[in-house]
Amino acid sequence: MQKFTLKISRKVFNPVFLPYLETVSRYEVFYGGAGSGKSVFVCQKKLYKCMKQKMNLLVVRDTADSNRNSTFSLFKQIINKWNVGDLFKIRETDMRIKCINGNEIIFAGLDDVERLKSITFESGELTDIWVEEASEVLEPDFTQLDIRLRGGKIPKSITISFNPIDINHWLKKKFFDNRPDNCFVLHTTYKDNKFLDAEYIKLLESFKDTDPYYYAVYALGEWGVLGKTIFPAQIVQERLVALRQLKPLRKGFFAYDYQNEKVIDNTIKFVDDFETGYIQIYEDVQYGHPYVGGGDTAGEGSDWFTGQIINNASKLHVAALRHQFDEDLYAKQMYCLGKYYNYALLAIETNFSTYPVKELERLGYFNMFVREVEDSITKKVEKRYGFQTNKLTRPLVIANLVTIVREHPEYMNDTQTLEEMLTFVRNERGKAEAQKGTHDDTIMGLAIAYYASSQQTTTIKLDRPSKTPVQLHKEKLARQSAQSTRRRRFS
Repeated sequence: MQKFTLKISRKVFNPVFLPYLETVSRYEVFYGGAGSGKSVFVCQKKLYKCMKQKMNLLVVRDTADSNRNSTFSLFKQIINKWNVGDLFKIRETDMRIKCINGNEIIFAGLDDVERLKSITFESGELTDIWVEEASEVLEPDFTQLDIRLRGGKIPKSITISFNPIDINHWLKKKFFDNRPDNCFVLHTTYKDNKFLDAEYIKLLESFKDTDPYYYAVYALGEWGVLGKTIFPAQIVQERLVALRQLKPLRKGFFAYDYQNEKVIDNTIKFVDDFETGYIQIYEDVQYGHPYVGGGDTAGEGSDWFTGQIINNASKLHVAALRHQFDEDLYAKQMYCLGKYYNYALLAIETNFSTYPVKELERLGYFNMFVREVEDSITKKVEKRYGFQTNKLTRPLVIANLVTIVREHPEYMNDTQTLEEMLTFVRNERGKAEAQKGTHDDTIMGLAIAYYASSQQTTTIKLDRPSKTPVQLHKEKLARQSAQSTRRRRFS
């Protein structure tokens, strides 16, 4: 490997990127808004590395033509700006750049899979891959690239750069929701680019007033959504941006002693666990405040169990539960969560299974949402615990939540719920539902909570009652039973 003196001033790099100039990670993710300089920096980083140490780089985009007009041209431009043209041999015909030290850079498109399979370097192995505009690449194609970049003695690195225009994209699931080991992620915007001209900055900032959603997604690089959303996408995006730097007050789960098939109330405690906890608390319980909880149960094991708590006085969304576990364990966590929030009124969906509601009743939790049901035989109206989602109630609770989000986005505190709102769309038949591959469990849990809040007082009671909520509720049931000759059945 031929060596030479390399003098590149650090002033040619944007300061925000400098800490990543010489780092090596298996996965390097650069994403953000237009004009942020991420593609230029990745090109600079790879070119800098190419001149300093042993490496061979494959640069890919969705098509070979898009590569020729972007990344290949960008490499040539930077080589000229740095005045290092004498160190490289550039072949226009097959888009290859070779350094005099033997390192090579090859450009290819994913539209020519056979060419990708046959690519070889004159000296050494493939060590680096750069996937530019990765949002245009299919996950199976990325997986094949990832598989190819394995083995050998030299540490391998695969770099991806893109604008996050679709929150439902596989990139978000792979590198954000379930971030792999040895991976770093850097978000940048036009505000980080010290080389950006004033005219382009003025253009981007003009969208603040003319098209705020476009500004949030394309200028600030926030996750966007494709298609028509039920919830106001712009408002949801703005709330997500506001919450980005905020962490939950607490995160964890409830622990308790369980004896004689009962939860021992005085042993209930919240265990803080920010790594694996599945209950997020955004506002701690306040004495005397009324709280309401909505729950969406998993259907056939494919969805999540969720629980959403709102403060019925302030209407703030104060806590969120989202997890996959057995029905009995879900019921016990909701029991503890309801107890934690002043014996909250709980409205648990009963469509798929009535077990969680019956388990709460068995455990002695009686402060639950009551619905009226007409007996199919006697035609008598009965009252039962739990919320039933049907063709009448579903659009009603969703429309109510849409109104709340539109008029009071400051009530929302859970990013998972807000992100679900961005993938909650109308299908071809006009029905509101989650996009394919996404979920709506947290949305439905919160929608049910706000809907059920009408069954509970919104008054803050600071005087301490002489009797417990359980005692008061049992006395109420006894009075109702005495006033009626027929027995009210709860199930």
